[in-house]
Amino acid sequence: MFKIMLREDLVPSIHLFKVDAPAVARKAQAGQFVVIRIDEKGERIPLTVADWDREEGSITIVFMEVGATTRKMAHLKAGDYIANFAGPLGLPTHIDNYGTVVCVGGGFAVAPIVPIARSMKEAGNKVLSIMGARNKDLLFWEDRLRAVSDELIVTTDDGSYGRKALVTEPLKELLEGERKIDRVIAIGPTVMMKFCAKTTEPFGVKTIVSLNPIMVDGTGMCGCCRVEVGGQTKFTCVDGPDFDGHQVDWDLLFTRQRIYLEEEKKALERWEQMSHA
Repeated sequence: MFKIMLREDLVPSIHLFKVDAPAVARKAQAGQFVVIRIDEKGERIPLTVADWDREEGSITIVFMEVGATTRKMAHLKAGDYIANFAGPLGLPTHIDNYGTVVCVGGGFAVAPIVPIARSMKEAGNKVLSIMGARNKDLLFWEDRLRAVSDELIVTTDDGSYGRKALVTEPLKELLEGERKIDRVIAIGPTVMMKFCAKTTEPFGVKTIVSLNPIMVDGTGMCGCCRVEVGGQTKFTCVDGPDFDGHQVDWDLLFTRQRIYLEEEKKALERWEQMSHA
């Protein structure tokens, strides 16, 4: 059992848990994830590591209420326990001194982009960050991302805060500018990552994305998380989650993500009925 040491409600429907998991905290690196199960009857879901404290023995995760499991998680509070907390899983983001790196975080993926931006900065890179959300109410951790970036651009789809734009607009402007961009890291909704990769492709700038297909065991055995990258089948949990965005078969990924939409909808309906009974 893994104790929730701290709970924060970052914005409506997006929550932070700091979890007591010293074995995971000892080895966690930027870009990796954990697979959790709330209780013995719960489903396994992957969540990217947002931060860690090796001395404290804690792992920070951020999640958004989307389906039945995340809705159930949102009812937990500090002092409650999570049954399973396996990790760190996946390959860490490759950190090197590339030169100038653009880190793009969309929606709640600002959480996993922060440790990557921090690691890139520590490796000697100039870090230009872009964070975006649909509206002001969904933005969080602006201060954290700004603290590990040389520059930060904030966008909202509706213009309620920062610049009214999709994250791809300032990304393209940076690529067209006088500064040489050496690498782009984009994490967020699948459609956002696809169009970030499409934006950078004409400029020949390598773009790393963190994929989020359906996943079960997180160890490469079940095959649920398979994706096609560069014409080859890869397992996101052991070969990723980071991949070259220019090599991803995005249409296949979208199709696989939609396989269980009806079942997920029914599960959420059952949970809502039970919670209101």
